[in-house]
Amino acid sequence: MSRGVESILQEVNSYYSSKVRDFGATAQGVDWNGSESQHLRFEQLLKIVPPEAREQGFSLNDIGCGYGALLSYIKQQALSVDYYGFDLSAAMIEAADKEHGTAPNARFEVAETCSRVADYSLASGIFNVCQATAREDWEAYIRTVLESMNACSRKGFSFNCLTSYSDLEYMRDYLYYGDPCFYFDYCKRAFSGQVALLHDYGLYEFTLLVRKPA
Repeated sequence: MSRGVESILQEVNSYYSSKVRDFGATAQGVDWNGSESQHLRFEQLLKIVPPEAREQGFSLNDIGCGYGALLSYIKQQALSVDYYGFDLSAAMIEAADKEHGTAPNARFEVAETCSRVADYSLASGIFNVCQATAREDWEAYIRTVLESMNACSRKGFSFNCLTSYSDLEYMRDYLYYGDPCFYFDYCKRAFSGQVALLHDYGLYEFTLLVRKPA
């Protein structure tokens, strides 16, 4: 029996809300092992932003922003950004506001989709935890999210996903492992001819950068 997007979103919301309540504004609070790998992911995802935009400033949508760890990383990189963070979980947004409530040019919002169009959008880790959702339903949900990201991005978007090339003994039933070749092809056909697949940064995952033609 197929599951609708609303049912999946409710489960995702419940899962991550419980994580941030248990672990607070930490990497574990968004279900990552630690901040070092989290920063490595951000480094890959932000490759969607070219050097000239980093120098001049850009607007960014952070989909599934959690407690705003990406914003902290961006501050460390001294990038000029107009930042909006969106998350399903009110508990996550509450934590983000506590961490960054006074940050200039930053806003957090409880939302299923972006409420604005930005230069770039990115999503880190939001496709990993499928729990009991059937693979075909989870993949349909991923495509829906990617379509939304494309619609709210003027210049491009990026996302990551656990890879189907992971070692079998470390794979878990409640996690989703995507085929990087499938998503590369899907993004090339559905969104842009300018797509980069990053699968060489030492984690059991991949990152896709989708650039829109100028």
